[in-house]
Amino acid sequence: MAILGIDEVGRGPLAGPLVVGAVILPEDKPDWVQDLKDSKRLTAKKRAELSDIILNQAPATGLGWVKPKELDEIGISAALALATKRAVKSVQSLHATFNQIIIDGKVNFLKGTALAKYVSTMPKADDLIKEVSAASIIAKVARDNYMIKLAEKYPQYGFDQHVGYGTARHIAAIHEFGITPEHRKSFEPIKSMVGFSRPTKTVVKNTTSIGNRGEQAVVEKLINDGHIILARNYKTKIAEVDIISMQDNYLYFTEVKYRKNNNYGSPLTAITKDKQIKMRRGAEMFIKIHPEYKNHDIILAAAAVSGDDFQVDDWFMII
Repeated sequence: MAILGIDEVGRGPLAGPLVVGAVILPEDKPDWVQDLKDSKRLTAKKRAELSDIILNQAPATGLGWVKPKELDEIGISAALALATKRAVKSVQSLHATFNQIIIDGKVNFLKGTALAKYVSTMPKADDLIKEVSAASIIAKVARDNYMIKLAEKYPQYGFDQHVGYGTARHIAAIHEFGITPEHRKSFEPIKSMVGFSRPTKTVVKNTTSIGNRGEQAVVEKLINDGHIILARNYKTKIAEVDIISMQDNYLYFTEVKYRKNNNYGSPLTAITKDKQIKMRRGAEMFIKIHPEYKNHDIILAAAAVSGDDFQVDDWFMII
């Protein structure tokens, strides 16, 4: 039975990324596997040694990263789920096979995905299941290395010592020097210092209408592909956009077209040049109202949904 072990590092720090590790170990279980344990119970030197071995000899490994800005936008719970999906997607890209997923803790971060049924959650799995131990080790080493490099860029904060956690030295540095782009504005005491509040998302309640069910199918596809849904049925005086989503540094404005069957060609044929102009104006208005997204690139997209089961036939970028 091939197990995919999953563990996270960096849930609680005031700065730096959240990182999730995912590992499948060799079937023959070489001797070094016996040395695997919770990364916190290993010295930094031993963690680094084991991380190199795991990355070089394990059939598949993956890391899922969520940077502080993205974490602030979606919250820690959604960030944990997103980082987990990214780590698993990285493993899947290697075409590795597994038939069980064990996640450290009590929360199934793959809930709502096709892989949810393969998941078992287990407190202390990072010290009980070797695959999860390996995941904790590669995630810990990757994140620590990131924070060490960050210390070179921001030497006054001591990131190489506390790796972003809220130590007395770190808090004192924040009060003296302020925050960096690597700090989490949604975490206290930074939240109170900067007056952070998460942007309100526009959410439309579910209805049984055909149009909304078609949009919901596209929403589910985008979420599974790693998008964060910011708004549904966003309306201005000049335009309406069915779905607004975010992935990495891009904002996607998607128009959804539904047909009873899929024998009608590309949805682009139903989105005229005039409609595209209005969509872009709507996108520009959204960013004007939500300046926190002003550094994101705008991409217009179209989706085709068909049939009584609301199958998403196509989703692609227009511009």
